[in-house]
Amino acid sequence: MKKKIAIVGSTGSIGKNLLEIISNDINDFKIILLTADKDYKTLLKQAKKFNVTNLIIKSTSSYKILKKKTSNTNINVYNSFEHLGLIFKNKIDYVMNSIMGIDGLEPTIKIIKYTKNIAIANKESIICGWNIILKELKKNNTNFIPVDSEHFSIWYGMQNLKVTNVEKIYLTASGGPFRKLSLNKFKNIKINQAVNHPNWIMGKKISVDSATMINKVYEVIEAKNIFNIPYQNIEIIIHPKSYIHALIKFTNGLTTIIAHDTTMKIPIFNSLYLKSEKKISTNTINLKTLNNLNLSKLNSTRYPMIKLLKILPSKSSLFETVIVAANDTLVNLFLNKKINFINIQKELFKILKLKEFNNFKKISPKKLEDVIKLNDYVRLKVLKKVYKFTDV
Repeated sequence: MKKKIAIVGSTGSIGKNLLEIISNDINDFKIILLTADKDYKTLLKQAKKFNVTNLIIKSTSSYKILKKKTSNTNINVYNSFEHLGLIFKNKIDYVMNSIMGIDGLEPTIKIIKYTKNIAIANKESIICGWNIILKELKKNNTNFIPVDSEHFSIWYGMQNLKVTNVEKIYLTASGGPFRKLSLNKFKNIKINQAVNHPNWIMGKKISVDSATMINKVYEVIEAKNIFNIPYQNIEIIIHPKSYIHALIKFTNGLTTIIAHDTTMKIPIFNSLYLKSEKKISTNTINLKTLNNLNLSKLNSTRYPMIKLLKILPSKSSLFETVIVAANDTLVNLFLNKKINFINIQKELFKILKLKEFNNFKKISPKKLEDVIKLNDYVRLKVLKKVYKFTDV
């Protein structure tokens, strides 16, 4: 029997990697749904190649074009996740959510009840709405698999073990493109430098987040949420090669090191072929890299974003949504040449010190609307304050 799956965000890098994996065993899968934000050309090509009859595309203009192009086909085109009930008559086997940004939270929550397994590569969902997601997972008896290489590694290394067996988790960070850059040159960092990650091919936004190190702060929050481990038991360490993805020190004195090639195909493949003997072709163990791991402590002077970890509340709150929304807005301003690189961090900390936002540390997200409303408000607030700052 074919495995029924859906890919939320199929035109991005994660979605494309997943489709490439599936193409090797195309007869084993039936893709029920593919979705995109606005790239209707890629979405339509994917639908035709994999014989997919249900598409969701969020952009109104792209929806109109795609609707017209599929008018004489058996393809159903929707422009909202409100229509999931029309697409899924029974629970499918697997959903991948790889939408980038806070926009990935709504489809995450809405699609959980339609699948037995959900693999999530959307950081913002886990950071801003984990309480809501966890409630839906339990309510619908849906299995969750993290896809980020670090969290998948931890998840894999903790199979059949309890959280109480874990003494400390170490997340590795490459250090990004500015690991060795002189600190007095940070004020002159250009966009093309910030998006030039040394190890991973990523979009501009996430590449900038990696360069500032807030991406790794996000991963600490994710790890705390997913594995229910206190912040003090999670540490970031620099590992320039990105070969080791996580280290887990257990209370029995043993330490597990999880390593794999610098490719997202490995966690994606394993999330798809859960509890299967299916094999993936990978490189042989790199002894040269293993003999030169070059692990080191993180320097807060070089990466001031990690100071965020000291002001986070111990329990999930709406304050995390404030951080994500403010940072997203500031990074977009940097990518649009409205502010310089170092002002991403400086302005973020100014915003977070505002009393109205600090109050959200005491409020946990209870419904999707809480997160969406706050996200919109914070973005507008940041634009007003930073526009004043930049005289725009």
